[in-house]
Amino acid sequence: MRVVMVAAECAPIAKVGGLGDFIHGLSRALVAAGATVQVLLPYYRGLLSERWVSLLEPLDEGVSIPFDGGTLACACWRLRVEGLECILIDPAGDWFRRARLYGEPDDGLRFALFARAADALLRRPGWRPDIIHCHDWQSALLPVLRSAPGADIDAPARVCITLHNLAHQGVIEPALLTRLGVDVEALLAPGPFDDPGAPGRANLLRGAIDRADFVNTVSPRYAWEVLHTEQGMGLQGLLQAHADKFGGILNGIDDAVWDPAQDPLIPTHYGTDTLALKAHDRLALRRRLGLCARTAPILALIGRLDAQKGVELILSGIDSALALGYQVVLLGSAPDPVVATRFAAKRAALADCPDAHLELGFDEGLAHLIYAGADMILVPSRYEPCGLTQLIAMRYGTVPLVRRVGGLADTVIDANHSDHPVAERNGYLFEAPTCTAVHAVLARAAWLWHHHPHHFHRLRVNGMSADHSWRRPAARYLALYRGLLGG
Repeated sequence: MRVVMVAAECAPIAKVGGLGDFIHGLSRALVAAGATVQVLLPYYRGLLSERWVSLLEPLDEGVSIPFDGGTLACACWRLRVEGLECILIDPAGDWFRRARLYGEPDDGLRFALFARAADALLRRPGWRPDIIHCHDWQSALLPVLRSAPGADIDAPARVCITLHNLAHQGVIEPALLTRLGVDVEALLAPGPFDDPGAPGRANLLRGAIDRADFVNTVSPRYAWEVLHTEQGMGLQGLLQAHADKFGGILNGIDDAVWDPAQDPLIPTHYGTDTLALKAHDRLALRRRLGLCARTAPILALIGRLDAQKGVELILSGIDSALALGYQVVLLGSAPDPVVATRFAAKRAALADCPDAHLELGFDEGLAHLIYAGADMILVPSRYEPCGLTQLIAMRYGTVPLVRRVGGLADTVIDANHSDHPVAERNGYLFEAPTCTAVHAVLARAAWLWHHHPHHFHRLRVNGMSADHSWRRPAARYLALYRGLLGG
């Protein structure tokens, strides 16, 4: 089976967040299971490290796509990365020669152009796959192009799209699609792009949901939430109309990268049978970040600092944790300048606190050390399609404290309030997105850590023992692909 992933990110060459890890992890797991996989990405010139640029191989054939009444040439490059074959699409001009992957004023046109070029490449002889797997709005034009009237009937690939975050839907001016030779009149009012929430504009994600052969999210709980709650972000009705081709498949993590038994980025390796050695990484973390040496649980907060992740709950959680006797370590960056200012102020206020360290930015090595050295991790997300933080934390014996939403609810089993056997319980959950609820869950976890360390140890072991690798998700995706192909 030949599968082509079409996405804006793939770790380690182009990564902003979890999407890059998803494409890398799932693709590698599919290859291990016997599939042939290619990943189509934009060529982010200027952002690709010299290490990868030196390995680029130009393809003999590029593609040309309609643009502004003429054509636009797009070169293509092959790059082999950690067992994956990536094809980088390089449109003439400065479309992807920017200082960042996203956040440009013309993102809508840039990624529509990328999807148009990807579609053109996948129609060339010798390039036609069995499955085209698109991801989020950046590649969402492609399923519509594949199903447009007059589309190439000799391109039998089945097309699916994974919704990683419905907060971003690719709402653009229809005139941008006209520039790419797309017959907008045939697609709007009524049509797959027509968005009741944005009259007269084209919603790329709506188009993909309407025209794809299958649509999925990255956890079963999030799939239910986007169907039945405001987390559908205006797409509830459309998703309900296509419920027969919609579902949720839980993400995994790359357990070769995230493995405390052999992680090269932590000083001391350990496993479930040698969990006591985690204390050495805890000591190393305290020394690196200047925390005082005392008997106290270390609470970690790792990730993007934005509204989705619960800015107010994170800031309040830091104060609550310190009041309850925790030591606190935060590693994260805030894309919003207002949010960044708030966390900078919190860091300044705690500059002389021997029990807190806030690192505003991202450091891969420090992230690994925090996972290895912390006792607990707080994930108070307002919504969370899947979440990788809690999965990685459990792999390192760091107990997750999370809101009962999305993939967090699918992967964390409460220590006290659960129908699951004690041998499966691995953390703590709370319901309300309030500072009071965060304080309460921190108090529950601290009480167990202080008064029943053997029970807390069991939570660590349970989390480390669970299989959160990509093997089972990859098997589910392969089953999905075979079903789409009639196999």
